[in-house]
Amino acid sequence: MSSNLPLAILLMGPTASGKTALAIELSKVLPVDIVSVDSALIYREMNIGTAKPSIEELKAAPHRLVDILEPTESYSVARFYVDALREMDEISSRGRIPLLVGGTMMYFRVLRDGIASMPSADAQVRSEINALAAEKGWPYIHGLLAEVDPVSAQRIKPTDPQRLQRAMEVYRVSGKTLTEHWAAQKQGLKKVSSATGNAPEAGYTIEGASLPPAPYRLLSFAIAPSDRKVLHARIALRYEQMLEAGFQAEVEGLRARGDLNIEMPSMRCVGYRQMWEYLDGAYDYERMQERGVIATRQLAKRQLTWLRSWEGLTWLESLDENNLSKVLNCYHEASTNS
Repeated sequence: MSSNLPLAILLMGPTASGKTALAIELSKVLPVDIVSVDSALIYREMNIGTAKPSIEELKAAPHRLVDILEPTESYSVARFYVDALREMDEISSRGRIPLLVGGTMMYFRVLRDGIASMPSADAQVRSEINALAAEKGWPYIHGLLAEVDPVSAQRIKPTDPQRLQRAMEVYRVSGKTLTEHWAAQKQGLKKVSSATGNAPEAGYTIEGASLPPAPYRLLSFAIAPSDRKVLHARIALRYEQMLEAGFQAEVEGLRARGDLNIEMPSMRCVGYRQMWEYLDGAYDYERMQERGVIATRQLAKRQLTWLRSWEGLTWLESLDENNLSKVLNCYHEASTNS
């Protein structure tokens, strides 16, 4: 990517790997402003279960794109793209550096690769797919997808109704699979990127649009323990600390609102679904805690899988005391080469 483009730092990693602490340390020594890249931190009233930075941490190092939605609202990758580019442009315009921190890998990928246009949502088709799933189960829908789009079916699990629904919806609306859409538009995204010098303005129409890769030089880091057992222990400890901090009361408060249900994107966040089901009487407290930890481990595994395929990534060890200096060295090298 052109050295004339402004620099942005990406700090990625699985949950409980130490991203927030390192980001705050970086904010003390570099002219960075933090942009959250997290599909759970966007929601208000969801503080404990999302491991949202504390009030003190946010005062010391403000995070953008935190607490921007009600739990009743939905958010998309395309909307994140527009929101993030707006914040990044504002930060860069003041001569500072965007530091994007989080674990939602699809959000990071859209900044790096752009996003291909897809058919608009069709309420009737979506309703038909949901009705069929209610009758025969999501594994059946997965089987249908495998018949028309085996590549997507291999990537999407039978237990992932949201992505299964969207993949089948795209096919039924357009007659083309997700795989075909991406293949057809991959070259187009490159052409759009080379011809576009500026990020979309606020209010940019994103429905059905192709979006170019972010016009930034991306300096990419990932932090994680090299020993998986260490990460698992950190996840278990964090979940225990969340419970001690009042996570159950937080979810009880969300339930008491009366406008939320377990199928909403906010309540599908790891931990919230398990606590909601526990409060519904689906299982006892110990089983809820066990399921919450397992779900968080599975999330971390998916995050690490994404990261292992990320090109040009500098890995940091969570337990290494020299991570700050390593990031600074890479930053100074990138700045010198600009």
